[in-house]
Amino acid sequence: MYDDKNARRGYVPEDRLQFMGVELQKLKEAAKDTLYLLNRGYSVKNATTFVGNHYMLSERQRLALARSISPDIDVEKRKKKQDLCKEVYIDGFNTIITLEVALSHSLLMRCMDGTIRDLAGLRGTYRIIEQTQSAIHLLFKELENKKVEKAVFYLDAPVSNSGRLKLLILEAAKEYPIITEVIVIHDVDRTLQKLSGVISSDAIILNHCESYMNILPDIVDKLEDTWVVELWQ
Repeated sequence: MYDDKNARRGYVPEDRLQFMGVELQKLKEAAKDTLYLLNRGYSVKNATTFVGNHYMLSERQRLALARSISPDIDVEKRKKKQDLCKEVYIDGFNTIITLEVALSHSLLMRCMDGTIRDLAGLRGTYRIIEQTQSAIHLLFKELENKKVEKAVFYLDAPVSNSGRLKLLILEAAKEYPIITEVIVIHDVDRTLQKLSGVISSDAIILNHCESYMNILPDIVDKLEDTWVVELWQ
């Protein structure tokens, strides 16, 4: 059933050095500088490159800055869009992978806009791991807690094993009183950007969608032994 039973989604051994102690304090200072530049109109790429070079950060540390820090105006807009919805549209890989990372005890970022993001990266390749099924059930349980009546999952067609993940989602859905659809398409991001009731932590999707449910923190904060780092406070 699993492609790699012993896999830990998002696990990088160097994280214990790069996101703890002195390195973590350095990252928090870098986060302040990154926010300063973003609030003055610098792009995320230019801001994290400039700050990353100044503090001599690794590529993974720079990615953490890019995922965690957003200009104040974007944070305010995103928070105003949060809502509880009876019908939700889920960024499938984005959401499930973050929960897999949490269950793997790998690094997660608590971001300025209130979302939780991972640093795992997809890059067109996805494998079913031991934590996948648990991640799906955690999601469904929280949807049930929030009285969601219908959930539509969107999966990226070009990503490997999207068909297998669809079957796992539909099988898990049988245990919950939630009408469930799983749609595999090529333009998930663009589709979600036009909808309301979105579940995703993708910043671009959150900037453009009508409304979203920020469900991942509610799930992750109930789990034990998760590793969540906050750079902006």
